[in-house]
Amino acid sequence: MSSIVEQKKQLVTEIADKLRDSQSTIFVDYRGLDVSEVTELRKQLRDANVEFRVYKNTMTRRAAEELELTDLNEHLVGPTAIAFSNEDVVAPAKILNNFAKSHEALEIKTGVIEGGVVSVEKIKELADLPNREGLLSMLLSVLQAPMRNMALATKAVADQKEEQGA
Repeated sequence: MSSIVEQKKQLVTEIADKLRDSQSTIFVDYRGLDVSEVTELRKQLRDANVEFRVYKNTMTRRAAEELELTDLNEHLVGPTAIAFSNEDVVAPAKILNNFAKSHEALEIKTGVIEGGVVSVEKIKELADLPNREGLLSMLLSVLQAPMRNMALATKAVADQKEEQGA
């Protein structure tokens, strides 16, 4: 009997560690998806280095209480799958939101972003953001704009002086 209790304690610790270590964690209700759809979703998440697991709600509640994330408890009802991402905050939100658009059976419940519980609306806002590479390219274009404008102005002045000298 004590080995079962010990296994449950280890499971709660595992869930708590994953919640603590992940940049982005999203909770979904997958009821209504068939096996092929779940397999497709798991593949998309795996390709983005996102771990997708199903835990018992009672174990997840205990882990959330351990981390003082009691706001999660109201969402831990019915079948719940959890997507953990340690690297990219946007990737799981983007994948799950896009999948939910094409598969109405998938419902996003809530999420934990960098240690705080967030609503479905915030997850959808996050999903609309460009990915990391897109954000970096936007930043680079903003940083390059002043140099490009200065180069164009310098070239225009040189062209003007060349015309006056000719």
